[in-house]
Amino acid sequence: MAHLTREEVLKSGEVSEQYKKAFEAVPHNVGGSDFFEHRLNRATHLEKLRHLYPIPGAIPDQVNETMHDISTRDGATIRVKVYQPVKGSPEGGSPLVVMYHEGGWCMGDLTDEELNCRMFARDLGCVCVNVEYRLAPEYPFPTGVNDCWDALQWALNNASDLGAIPTRGLIVGGASAGGNLAAVIALHSRDTNLKPPITGQYLCVPAVLPAESVPERFKDLYRSRFDSINDPVLKRIEGTGLLEIYQPDPQSPLWDPFNHKDGHKGVAKAYFQVGGLDPLRDEAVLYDRVLREAGVLTRFDLYAGFGHMFWTNYPEMEASEKFVEDTLKGMKWLLEG
Repeated sequence: MAHLTREEVLKSGEVSEQYKKAFEAVPHNVGGSDFFEHRLNRATHLEKLRHLYPIPGAIPDQVNETMHDISTRDGATIRVKVYQPVKGSPEGGSPLVVMYHEGGWCMGDLTDEELNCRMFARDLGCVCVNVEYRLAPEYPFPTGVNDCWDALQWALNNASDLGAIPTRGLIVGGASAGGNLAAVIALHSRDTNLKPPITGQYLCVPAVLPAESVPERFKDLYRSRFDSINDPVLKRIEGTGLLEIYQPDPQSPLWDPFNHKDGHKGVAKAYFQVGGLDPLRDEAVLYDRVLREAGVLTRFDLYAGFGHMFWTNYPEMEASEKFVEDTLKGMKWLLEG
């Protein structure tokens, strides 16, 4: 889509009637008496919805799925799940896609990115690695992001055995907190001169600019964190306690991709999917802007009237079906060239 005016971005924050009808009929309520009950309730809520997803479960005749335990730099092990196309690689070989799940750095698991991994393997012939990084508060920052980097290194070191050819395309991606992790990993790969290089980043409703770190020139444009109060899923990010749980270091390059000390020139091209009601909307719009100012190719899809993770929480909506279709188109674009 063409890049939007500020007026169009603000108008996207008006609630869609389709969305309003859906969340008024089935309110989103996954809280709990404490954080750990909230974590469990979120997982249970999403599990009950997955039969409504475009790919509701494993498709063994089209995608082979295997679990692997991999070592991390601190001597621990984490799990990854690998998805391989059954019918073989596309001409030239299978690209490698590494996905990081959502959940505010403290919730979520491999099931959150299964739809995308199955779809990318089935429809695009990719080999996908789905990463179960360790979560806060048990493992605060930077354990999770270090796990994500270690998993990327494992995927590259084992690419041949997995049937992937990373020079055909190496994509990192994720939603929400996973989008933050993907953006951080993309920059870190540039800074460390990773070979082969990451060629694309899929940034879905990403958290990329902390409220306390907004540059002065953007403060008037960074309003959705405070003004977007109609999102039925995220509502307001401020005051949720997520950052107190994750405990990021404000000065670390592994936390705030927007204000990276070395800028954004030379980082991989990016595909964004963002909801107009989402409190994270404006930082995604602004990150797209600074990437383009640095000469990075971007593609941006904004869903006017819809909120954070709307397609997973209300999968029956027509807009949710379109969102998933757009995800596939966006990944195809990332793999071009």
